[in-house]
Amino acid sequence: MSENNYDKTMMFKATGDEELNPKDVLVAVYNSLEEKGYNPINQIVGYLLSGDPAYITSHNDARTLIKKIERDDLMEELVKKYLGK
Repeated sequence: MSENNYDKTMMFKATGDEELNPKDVLVAVYNSLEEKGYNPINQIVGYLLSGDPAYITSHNDARTLIKKIERDDLMEELVKKYLGK
């Protein structure tokens, strides 16, 4: 009987699934909102509170980008920075 790998877990990582940094995402979304003339703080807070991606512009794929990070991870990043942790 030949040995096979059917009983071993294989890892698969699709290209383009690099780890996104919440801070980088927030900065990119902020800049995109500002470029479109929105108040970035109000729009991001609206998104974080409601979960409705309509608060985020699709300019520069900001809406797609912010949806790739869990809202709780974004809020955690903001609290850490605010408290200096």
